[in-house]
Amino acid sequence: MTAAAILLVLSLLFLGLAAHPFVSYPMSLRFVTRGRGAQRPDSSAPPLSTGMRHRFAVCVCAYNEAACIERKVENMLELRQTAGGDLDILVYVDGSSDRTAELLEPYADRITLVVSPERRGKTYGMNLLVSRTSADVIVFTDANVRIDPTAIAAIDRRFADPQVGCVCGHLIYTNGEETATAEVGSLYWRLEETIKRHESAFGAVMGADGSLFAIRRNLHRAVPANLIDDMFVSLGILCDGYKVVTAPDALAYEASVTSSKEEFRRKVRIACQAFNVHRELWPRLKRLPAAVVYMYLSHKLLRWVAAFNLALSALFAAAGLFVMGVPAAALALLAILGTGMLWASIRFQLRPLSSIAEILVALAGASLGVIQSLRGHQFQTWTPASSIRRVGH
Repeated sequence: MTAAAILLVLSLLFLGLAAHPFVSYPMSLRFVTRGRGAQRPDSSAPPLSTGMRHRFAVCVCAYNEAACIERKVENMLELRQTAGGDLDILVYVDGSSDRTAELLEPYADRITLVVSPERRGKTYGMNLLVSRTSADVIVFTDANVRIDPTAIAAIDRRFADPQVGCVCGHLIYTNGEETATAEVGSLYWRLEETIKRHESAFGAVMGADGSLFAIRRNLHRAVPANLIDDMFVSLGILCDGYKVVTAPDALAYEASVTSSKEEFRRKVRIACQAFNVHRELWPRLKRLPAAVVYMYLSHKLLRWVAAFNLALSALFAAAGLFVMGVPAAALALLAILGTGMLWASIRFQLRPLSSIAEILVALAGASLGVIQSLRGHQFQTWTPASSIRRVGH
C-alpha cells in the first residue's frame, strides 16, 4: 500500500470514529441490547395502576431565574395536586442578584425554600435539598423546564421494578424552528432520546439529563461540589448495580438555546464538567459488563472528542492529497474559503450551511471542554442562557 493510500485510510478511520456516536453506535444498539433479558425499547412501562407507590420530592436550583421561577413553582404545585397532595417541593436559590428569591417568598408556606447569600453552585444546592427531605423518590429538574402533570405517575410506575434505581424523563424542545442553533439542538436531542430508549432496554442509560430525572432516595450519594450532579448521580447508580431507564411518557418541555455563542459556551461548560465526572468514575465504570463499557465509550467519550477525530481526519486527508501531488496552496485556499463560508452561514443564518456550521461549533465546544477539564478547570457555578430566559419561554 502506498503512503498516500495509508494516509487516506487513516483519514477514513478517524472520520468513522467521529461519526460513530451519531451514526454507527445507534445502529449497533439493536445488536448490543439483544439477549441478556433486554426488552424492546418501548416495552418497559409497567401496566397503569391507581394510586402512587412512592412518596416524591421535587428539587430545583435557581440562579437569576426571575423570568421563569414563578411559572416553575406553579408547575410544581400542579404536580403536587396531580400526585394527590403528597409531594415535597424544595427550591434552592444560589446567591441570585435578581428578584428570584423575592418572587419565591409568597410560596414559602407551600415549599421548602433555601436562599444562599453567596454562590455555591447547583451541585451544592441539590445535595442540600436532598438532605432536607425524607421522600422515597427524589426528582431533579431545572428552573426553566415545564413538567407534564402526569410525569410523576409515569416515573412512579418505573420504580415498581426494585432493580430500577434511576428514571430519566423525556425532554422535548419547544422552539426548534426559531434559529439554526435551536434547530440543530432540537435535532441532536431527538437523536439523544432515541439512543436512550435503546439503552434503557438494557437498563443502562448513559447518564441522566438535569431537565428531569428521578432516583431512589436511599441510593443518593453526596456529589462533590465541583462535579455535575446529574451525570455523577445516575452513572454512580449504574455502577452500584441498579438499572437506569427512561420513561418516554414522563414529558418535560424546555426552550433550546437560540444563540450560537451561548450554545458554544454551554457545550464547553457541560463537556468540562462531564469529563471531570469521567475522570472520577472511570475506575468504577470500566468494571461494568463489556457491553455497558462499549455503550459508555461510544455515547460519551467518543462524542466528547469528536472534533479531535474530525481534525485528524482532515489532516490525514490533506497529507494524502499532498503526497498524491495536489498543491498545498490549493488545499490551504479551500480551507480558508470553507472557514469563511461557515462563519458567514452562522452570522447570516444561511441554511442549510448554518446547520452544518452549528454542528461543527457544538463538536468544537465539547472537545474544548475536554481540554479545559485536563487543564484543571471547573464550572462549579453556572449562568442561565439569556436567549431563552424571556417572556414566552
